[in-house]
Amino acid sequence: MDDHHANRTHVFIVPDNEAGTRLDIWLTHQAVVLSRARIQALIHDGHVTVNGWRIKEHHKICPGDSVALVIPPPVVTALIPEAIPLDIIYEDADLLVINKPAGLVVHPAAGHASGTLVNALLHHCGSLAAIGGEQRPGIVHRLDRDTSGIMVVAKSDRALAGLMNQFKQRTISKNYIALVWGHPNPARGTIETLIGRHRVDRKKMSALPRTGRTAVTHYELNERLGDVSLLRIRLETGRTHQIRVHLAHRGFPVVGDAQYGVRSSRSLPAPVGRQMLHAETLAFTHPVTGKPLTFIAPWPADLKALVAALRKSL
Repeated sequence: MDDHHANRTHVFIVPDNEAGTRLDIWLTHQAVVLSRARIQALIHDGHVTVNGWRIKEHHKICPGDSVALVIPPPVVTALIPEAIPLDIIYEDADLLVINKPAGLVVHPAAGHASGTLVNALLHHCGSLAAIGGEQRPGIVHRLDRDTSGIMVVAKSDRALAGLMNQFKQRTISKNYIALVWGHPNPARGTIETLIGRHRVDRKKMSALPRTGRTAVTHYELNERLGDVSLLRIRLETGRTHQIRVHLAHRGFPVVGDAQYGVRSSRSLPAPVGRQMLHAETLAFTHPVTGKPLTFIAPWPADLKALVAALRKSL
């Protein structure tokens, strides 16, 4: 039977100096290609035993324990591959770096069952990273539908684990370009808040939630363009809608943002059909080779046209 379709069993022996650790935490460090959430799911489903016994994830391991981990083959996804063109910046056996156009949804969801980046990746990729036990492309971060720019995708489980760890450790550098209303004061700064679901509108995120996760955004004014500013932004965290929420919270919302902005774009010298936010650069360490990598996604036509028109109108 092909290894890709067979159970894989790994046996680990607990050394004396690592006794007393929670099983799920310890096993995550041994099986580095799996996330802790995936390890916990495997323990819950009976795919992990300690000395031949099924055990809970919070079980404390003892010296000499024999921990057996069975990794079942990934369940084939029900998603349908679609021949959607991809703007590929870089590709090797483990990674795919793309320039995502505005308007392309990353994941299938309600209202977007097909025509997504995932559908395109399923068509393009011959081998897929298994996430959460499901065979599908290794999406480790996302861009909003109407945000353009650079994304990295894991094609192998080892690349997936390595990239997830870099995002968790905040060692991946993510830089954006944004056109915003107004002029930030100070011209350079850091926005740090919690971000969570909006208390009233559950489709929106908020910088003033009842509960949320820490979000950190660094910004710098690059150019004044009349009533609009061109900002360069560096993300330290990657929360849902983070840049748009943070900039709106500070009083300079992204131009064209229908969800978090309040100002009409009709006064601008060029048409605006979406939020003017672009993921320009992404830098990280190749999770397999260890080589430092930096990628740049060229500005899309609508952003270039609006900036040119704003400069001309000054």
